[in-house]
Amino acid sequence: MSVAEGLAAVRARIVAAEREAGRTPGSVTLVAVAKTHPAEAVEEALAEGQTVFGENRVQEAAAKYAALKERYPALRLHLIGPLQTNKVRQAVALFDAIETVDRPRLAEALAAELARSGRTLDCFIQVNTGEEPQKAGVAPLEADAFIADCRDRLKLPVRGLMCIPPAEEEPALHFALLRDIARRHKLPWLSMGMSGDYEIAVRFGATHVRVGTAIFGARPPVLA
Repeated sequence: MSVAEGLAAVRARIVAAEREAGRTPGSVTLVAVAKTHPAEAVEEALAEGQTVFGENRVQEAAAKYAALKERYPALRLHLIGPLQTNKVRQAVALFDAIETVDRPRLAEALAAELARSGRTLDCFIQVNTGEEPQKAGVAPLEADAFIADCRDRLKLPVRGLMCIPPAEEEPALHFALLRDIARRHKLPWLSMGMSGDYEIAVRFGATHVRVGTAIFGARPPVLA
């Protein structure tokens, strides 16, 4: 399957999911996750009109997208992997959205760098809806206070929430939880749903779905 075929199939399924959920056509943004795939694969997607991409690592994204962003001004890049505080300056310079704001120290570093650089970007708070110890994200019971602190004290441009449900659990429960937290804070964006469950996420109000394998195929092995 080519990138063009994968994109067409995913787009068609998003349109169908929007229709079934009574959503406005085009209300869901597809974030094409190209992590570990080469720049050539990204260019294939760009040729099909895809402009929003997701990457997990700052270093990989810097190498892959520096030239592409110059050639494709409409390209928007989302960081969807954990962000270390020592990579904040580079991330703010490169990305258009950070989907993984998950702790006070990172939020403070982002706020300081945005003020220093004059850059504006969109921030999502990552919520660890399954409270999994191996995953990043603020715990659901701590989310209200953290969101308020990011917005009120730090003046971060928080636009929405993001989650990655536990692989072995029903994702709908986690999508509903994230939606409820967002509604409490009147946050308009929900980044939830990946290749295996993005149609369910659309039913629960996802505004952004992060799809990689269904578009680009299996990830190439990462060489040590």
